[in-house]
Amino acid sequence: MTAVSTTNLFTPLTLGDLQLPNRIVMAPMTRSRAGAGNAPNCMMATYYLQRAGAGLTITEATQVSPQGIGYPDTPGIHSYDQIAGWRNVTDAVHAAGGRIFVQLWHVGRISHPLWQPGGELPVAPSAICPRGEAMTAEGMKPFVIPRALETEEIPGIVEQFARAATNAAAAGFDGAEIHAANGYLLDQFLRDGSNQRRDRYGGKPENRARLLLEVTGAVCDVLGAKRVGVRISPDGTFNDMSDSDPVSTFGTAVRLLNQIHPAYLHVVEGQFDCKLLRGAFSGLYMANGGYDFARGNAALASGAADLIAYGMPFIANPDLPWRFANNTPLAEANPGKLYGGDENGYTDYPPVVPQPASRPGRSECD
Repeated sequence: MTAVSTTNLFTPLTLGDLQLPNRIVMAPMTRSRAGAGNAPNCMMATYYLQRAGAGLTITEATQVSPQGIGYPDTPGIHSYDQIAGWRNVTDAVHAAGGRIFVQLWHVGRISHPLWQPGGELPVAPSAICPRGEAMTAEGMKPFVIPRALETEEIPGIVEQFARAATNAAAAGFDGAEIHAANGYLLDQFLRDGSNQRRDRYGGKPENRARLLLEVTGAVCDVLGAKRVGVRISPDGTFNDMSDSDPVSTFGTAVRLLNQIHPAYLHVVEGQFDCKLLRGAFSGLYMANGGYDFARGNAALASGAADLIAYGMPFIANPDLPWRFANNTPLAEANPGKLYGGDENGYTDYPPVVPQPASRPGRSECD
């Protein structure tokens, strides 16, 4: 008789060398509340403090360089002020007993010259214009044809991620997640709908995965593989993405990533058979795909996942783990307050049980 697993969302877990009290992950979610110079501010420190009950918090996507910017008021981790701003965030989360990774991000072709230093074209694997519009400080603008990166420029992209990882350590993060999903630069290199290169970064899946592998290796060299995760979206179409053979593309990428041994693989699930990816990866598997409490517990009990990432539920429920544990109804987020603005729809969602509004110690946020 086969034993039934009792693993659930509240079963502790070892992630690398971190001890997680639960398997509920706060997924990365862009909220566009950064301040001047794309630096995290005190409002953001409060936001992450309120949600520090997650087993692991992953920050909103955070650009690794000025070249990587593609949206208004999103934070970076490439300047002194940004590092200092993130230090206030990590100090707040740690004071509340939490653990926090930064998500490292370069948007690639999804940017616009209005965001680029000197008004340059956005960079991409190939000069293919995505369908749709870019969000700029002047409103929505049609995407432009990006500039294909020269082969000799690509080590510079890897270095942007490595420097960002060094800055993440200086900012007090527990680790970093590499954003290779949702149609941004690393995803653009992975998929043949956006990558038509003829050098060693294009063509067969092993070549298209090369940049992701080099970035992951560089970030692991800085932080240690036990403190690094990778996010992918095998069948995502956001930002005009496509691939002729996603099974081969992502199966190959995950098999090669497994040789680097990052701590976890974070998969934005859709119709793709993710059992193939889980079987190819020996580290922890983080599932993300509209899970509720029951589905999350079922996935963990069956062994289909080791961690469950929750996005929208964390916006309106800063105490989401407590609500899950106590079978408390969830509040609904205000869809008109997701991006940009002030505390409204950001830090003003009340928890069921009062939480600390400040933290010990001194900083510019006190």
